[in-house]
Amino acid sequence: MSEEIVADGVLAQDETQMMSLWSWREGIPESIGHWGGVYKYDVSIPLSDLYQLVDDTRARLQSAGLIGDTDEHPVVDVVGYGHVGDCNLHLNVATRRFDKRVEKELEPFVYEWIQAHQGSISAEHGLGLAKKKFLGYSRSENMIGLMKGIKRLYDPVSFYLFNSLFPSLDRASLLLLRWVQLADENRLG
Repeated sequence: MSEEIVADGVLAQDETQMMSLWSWREGIPESIGHWGGVYKYDVSIPLSDLYQLVDDTRARLQSAGLIGDTDEHPVVDVVGYGHVGDCNLHLNVATRRFDKRVEKELEPFVYEWIQAHQGSISAEHGLGLAKKKFLGYSRSENMIGLMKGIKRLYDPVSFYLFNSLFPSLDRASLLLLRWVQLADENRLG
């Protein structure tokens, strides 16, 4: 606040206050989702533009006639919250229902906006499978090639991707399943 980055804020004075503030933050996704559904984006953008994405997304959806107070409008509102320290924004579009018209307005708009502001399409929760095809909006071809090389070096049999598909299995079971998959693909010899 002294550097005028934040206009108003609260700093926990003890662990009890910290836990209370954290529980409020953790309750945001649950409260937003009670209308029906939420389109979620975990992104990183320069601090100077941090909340502008929320305002611009809301304006875009309003212009498309998708935000309103009645059931004919699928979108309830656009909400953003995050971490000022690492320029991480959780963009949430709260909806009464999932709707292809909303998806059409959001993608690739959100990713193009992030690219224009030199941000990243993924932040604390990582890239994930859903964002894979949009990686080029925040990483160059050279960087993507480097990322693939590191992935091949440290995870040549795609254990970690396999783990994302079957997270409840222990490591030994996952390795066995991956071995069976590779054998089936005739990649083990």
